[in-house]
Amino acid sequence: MMETTVDIQGMGAIVHADGVFFRVWAPHADKVFVTGDFNGWNDSAQSLEQEGNGYWGLNVENAKPGQQYKYIIHNGDMVLYRNDPYARHLTSSVGNTIIYKDEFNWGRHKFPHIAWNELIIYEIHIGSFNVKHDGTPGSFAAAAEKIPYLKKLGVTAVEIMPPYEFPGGFSWGYNPSHPFAIEADYGGPDALKEFIKKCHSNGIAVILDIVFNHFGPGDLDLWKFDGWSENDRGGIYFYNDDRSITPWGDTRPDYGRSEVRQYLRDNVMMWLEEFHVDGLRFDATSYITNVNGERDPATDLPEGHTLLKWINSEVTEKFPGKILIAEDMKNSTYVTLHHEDDGLGFSAQWDPGFVYNVRDVLRQSDDAHRDMHRLEEALNFRFRGDCFTRVVYTESHDETANGKSRVAEEIMPGDVNNWYAVKRSMQGVAFVLTTPGIPMLFQGQLLNQGGWFKDNEPINWKNSETNKGLVAMGRDLVHLRRNLTGVTKGLIGQHARVLVCDNEKKIFAYLRWSDGGKGDETVVIMNCSNQLIEGYTINFPAQGEWKLRFNSDWEGYRDDFGAAPVLDATVAHDDINALVNLPPYSTLIFSQDQS
Repeated sequence: MMETTVDIQGMGAIVHADGVFFRVWAPHADKVFVTGDFNGWNDSAQSLEQEGNGYWGLNVENAKPGQQYKYIIHNGDMVLYRNDPYARHLTSSVGNTIIYKDEFNWGRHKFPHIAWNELIIYEIHIGSFNVKHDGTPGSFAAAAEKIPYLKKLGVTAVEIMPPYEFPGGFSWGYNPSHPFAIEADYGGPDALKEFIKKCHSNGIAVILDIVFNHFGPGDLDLWKFDGWSENDRGGIYFYNDDRSITPWGDTRPDYGRSEVRQYLRDNVMMWLEEFHVDGLRFDATSYITNVNGERDPATDLPEGHTLLKWINSEVTEKFPGKILIAEDMKNSTYVTLHHEDDGLGFSAQWDPGFVYNVRDVLRQSDDAHRDMHRLEEALNFRFRGDCFTRVVYTESHDETANGKSRVAEEIMPGDVNNWYAVKRSMQGVAFVLTTPGIPMLFQGQLLNQGGWFKDNEPINWKNSETNKGLVAMGRDLVHLRRNLTGVTKGLIGQHARVLVCDNEKKIFAYLRWSDGGKGDETVVIMNCSNQLIEGYTINFPAQGEWKLRFNSDWEGYRDDFGAAPVLDATVAHDDINALVNLPPYSTLIFSQDQS
């Protein structure tokens, strides 16, 4: 059981040729010991040495990967058993830290190089996405079994809700106890790497959701980590005054303390450098920049602003092309302004105006209350003049819980397979996939999953057969959105122009284009009423034949669809108007052949 002095950089348990070097930050400790499998769990056999500035370190030659350990911190009369703040692997959130060595074989790994205008995000929760055994959470291995489904659907990225070690086996993940460790019930760090590797080999990018606005509050070894605190608050990793207060617990990290800033920065870099993720989505960024999540100078957290700017600028410099998404929900251009313009430097942010406007239109029970101007607002909004700085969606983990339900459930509670519920919820999907922005779908959305999102309620994959027509509809929309047939390039372009906003008949039509011309310009027409409207005049942008590429009322999608025939639209040489049949609660997409 030998100890040696070696020059090792980094934090946590660092495996190297001469053993394992343990380093921990505990500035108020009088003594620090490490105990574990390598010393028979002796409480005082191996004492870490002070390295200065509150850091303690020790090399243990006979320590090995896979062994378990904990730190023992002495502060006066207090003796505290703590898991490693940089723990990469744990037996559980209340168990022991496991010495982890990165030996994952990536093989001939290739990153999928996906332009942001070609991103179609599919948000998943590992614990409920694909559950193999009743009463247990899903895992990364089980989720990987559905990658062929995602590839066939055509999505280009998955966004994983937080998979970090949390209390118990069921959670949304937004209560991380150990932010560097992957939930043991999900399979641990190598299981995530294997999932990412399989996604990449199928051309699917991986975006990871991270939580820096608060930690825990349950099973939180960081709480009063080395015994010190003020005002009975959280100690060295947290604010120790009212700045600690968040809606999820009084556990906001201290963004002004250099060691905590480094801790959060190191966390981000680990996912990019070691796990090869393609992007990160930062949860509730407004609560990082402000105590109350508002744009209020009186409760501003300047150090939260500088933290995000620092992290984002380093990521942008070292990993160009990686996407950084903010869930800020304040409609602030500042979030996606570039660093040189003194913005936070995020690539994109969730667009709350889109989801609120569109869901309001979809869930109105009376057509008379359906306001087409809200769709116009949702279509045209963008941050800093770039539509791909926003993520658009009608369902997410937040919008399908917290007192809300899935769109079809809100339209027809308890009867999501009802014609009205299916028609209008899928019209929302069509709008998401044809609107300027980065579209996002939520797990189970195309399967017509009912109810609301629960972390312990699995996706019902039997619906992929029961509602295979709706899955096919989603796939057709995704393929058009990606311009896979070369005739709808406008759907990946920046531009949109409203052609019709008829609030009397509830018709909304718009033109999408990238560079313009045939095979590019794409016309989308929505009938948001329960009426079949025959021979409605649409002002097309050019003469010639406009072919029907998509009809959400096609009876092939569902037996009770097919209210009226919809044909290609021909615009005569002396006019730019065409008469189009518009089935109830339906979306039509037209474009011209390139030649």
